[in-house]
Amino acid sequence: MVRADRTFFAWNAVVSAVAVSIIAYILGREKTPGGTLDLSFVPALNATCNALASLCLITGWFAIRRKAVQFHRLCMVTALAMSGIFLVGYLAYHYVHGDTKYPGDGLGRVFYLIVLASHVILSITVVPGALTSFYFAFTQQFERHRRLNRVFLPIWLYVSVTGVAIFFLLRGA
Repeated sequence: MVRADRTFFAWNAVVSAVAVSIIAYILGREKTPGGTLDLSFVPALNATCNALASLCLITGWFAIRRKAVQFHRLCMVTALAMSGIFLVGYLAYHYVHGDTKYPGDGLGRVFYLIVLASHVILSITVVPGALTSFYFAFTQQFERHRRLNRVFLPIWLYVSVTGVAIFFLLRGA
């Protein structure tokens, strides 16, 4: 591993730890109701960002299979941007409004909690995984990029798709 790799991985670890820490703080802090900022539109925006990220990830995968490198890059950068916008919206919404509780019960609630738990656990890998994937591509370490994304692409895609599913599960209960 070259020095630039070590520097990147240290930076990536710090950025990822900060992101997880901010999320943990926002979700764990005591909520104070009565804020004046209405961000009720944000869950729909976040679901849209997740849906677009999913579409870009799938389209980008097909593009690289067809050797359409420039289109693949465009799709992957767009997927990263959509996931970034989602993260900002998620943090803002939860900071202002707090958690959204699942209103149903029974098997629907059990299914929701299983999807939510897997989504949350796997989402922790998205920031470091995406940054590492982009780093490998940017530094033209394409074999490392391919090996990582054989594992990481399905995770990122799952997190994006389940993000949309969670939105609809919360709205349809």
